[in-house]
This record gives sequence, C-alpha cells and structure tokens, in this order.
Amino acid sequence: MRKVLVTAGASGIGRTIAERFMSEGDSVAICDADPAAVAEFAQRNPEAITGVADVTSEEQMDAFLARLEELWGAVDVVCSNAGTSGPAGPIEDLDYAAWQECVATNVHGAFLTCRWAARIMRRQGHGLITLTSSTAGIAGYPMRSPYSAAKWALVGLTKTLAMELGGDGIRVNVICPGAVEGPRMDRVLAIEAEARGLSEQEVRELYVRGVSLKTWVKAEDIANMIHFLASEAGAKISGQVLSIDGHTETLAP
Repeated sequence: MRKVLVTAGASGIGRTIAERFMSEGDSVAICDADPAAVAEFAQRNPEAITGVADVTSEEQMDAFLARLEELWGAVDVVCSNAGTSGPAGPIEDLDYAAWQECVATNVHGAFLTCRWAARIMRRQGHGLITLTSSTAGIAGYPMRSPYSAAKWALVGLTKTLAMELGGDGIRVNVICPGAVEGPRMDRVLAIEAEARGLSEQEVRELYVRGVSLKTWVKAEDIANMIHFLASEAGAKISGQVLSIDGHTETLAP
C-alpha cells in the first residue's frame, strides 16, 4: 500500500488522481485552497487525509506537510498538481498582480511541494514526484503568456530535480495535459473567448482543430498515466515530459 499526496486534490484532475490511487487501496492525502471542496472530498472519501492549504503559502503548506509527515513518516508518490489558468489577453494589457498570482500558484507551489518531498524521499531512498504542467509548457500560447511561462518553468524544474534526486532513487516526471474536459476548462474558454472576441463555442472548436486526434482529454487519462508511472512498469521512467493531449499540433490554430 503506497502513501500518495496530491496537491489541489479536492476537485478536477487532482480529485481524479487521488481517487484513482484510493481505488487501488493506497493511502491518500490531499490539500486544497478551497475549504468547501475539501469538505466535500472528505465526506466522499472519509479514509483520506485532507487539509485546507494554499500552495503559495509557505506557512500553510509547512503546517499541512508537517502534520502529514507526523502521521505517515514517509511518502511514496507526490503529485504536485496545483495550478491556475491566470489571465488572458495581449501582454501589454495584462495586470502584474494577476501575472504574479499565476506564477506563484503554478511555480512557487511546486517548489514548496517538491522541497518537502525531496527531504522525505532522500531519507527513505525512493519515491516518485509528478508535476502537472500543460501543453502550454512545451509550446507557445498566444494570449496566455503568464500561464505558458509558468508551465514552461515546471518542465525545467522537473529536468533539474530528476538529475538532483535520481541518485537517491527518486524519479521526477512532468505531465502535460491537453484540454481537459470539466469546469476548469469551461472557465478558461470563457476568459479566452472574451480576450479573442470570439464565442466560447468557437474557442472550443479551435482547441479540437489544433489536436491530431481531434478530441479533448479526460481527467481519467491523466490519472491513469500517473498511476502507470507509480507502478513497477514505470520504474525506470524519470526526467520525462509526458504529453497526454491527443498530440497538440498548435495552440494557435
């Protein structure tokens, strides 16, 4: 039975990842900045360890992670999944505070999570860390520069940590989802449609047009990949950028 931590695990992709591991009998802990979502997750999954924590707050994350370390003493899989879509629009019109918030959630949250994971995993001599980037982290993304910049940073962090930690038996990989069906992407469609002067349906069609398989992705597709990486079958996979996207040809069709 593995011990698995998922940040931003109370809803969306994070919840799907967490519940995928729980379905296999693993012990799972999640944190999330949304108290209502955490309460709903806890009610749905009473066996899980849950906590309200904003990944951009060192104080909140340290408190949650210290509690988790006291309860578990070890961790096998850490999914640094927290992120935010950030603002949309041409760079000259973007608000600096909105830029900072986007970078903080996506990048600083990953730093705090991975720092703790590295300390625990070095001590035990094994572990898997996954970071959730995006196809925007391997391609340019017009009108979404804060998000793309932050997600590119996670690729660099992954490559670096795979080198830093590999000698201690720790694997680090980054997952790059394409357009994942769900409420989060519905919100993204709305802000992109406004920024581009298009309808939400037109933006939705653009996403499909730029993908070879002409399809969106499900959260289950992401959870399945991470579950594979955590299995014996994925034991030699590290430092990889793994796109789960139906092959994105362009983010600007």
